[in-house]
Amino acid sequence: MTPRFDAIGLVVGDMAASVAFYRRLGFVFPEDAGRQPHTEAALPGGTRLLLDTEETVLSFHPSWRAPSGGGRAALALLCDGPEEVDAVYEDLVAAGYHGELKPWDAFWGQRYAVVHDPDGNGVDLFAPSGSAS
Repeated sequence: MTPRFDAIGLVVGDMAASVAFYRRLGFVFPEDAGRQPHTEAALPGGTRLLLDTEETVLSFHPSWRAPSGGGRAALALLCDGPEEVDAVYEDLVAAGYHGELKPWDAFWGQRYAVVHDPDGNGVDLFAPSGSAS
């Protein structure tokens, strides 16, 4: 028996806000997802993004507590090119989401930026830059 990677799960404070954020990035959730305690979006390759409200997690794990301080995990989204990194970052920041790291040409050869979802999880936006800075 060998476990297989199947899904990424996030615990969210406000399901509607989280669904709106991830939909803006192209994730496809069921129509009523923002009103549900659990929802899923299928990802390329067969994995899934799972969102559960804090209340849902507490219903089966009563001692669970939301983490405090900085996050230790991030979702990384490959963009079609450096221009898309910039455009997606600007779109999200203009919509009121926190821009943690403005787009820049990273020394490892990527155009790279970080935004936070409504719960403060990092979402990395990247594409090959074709140059180093």
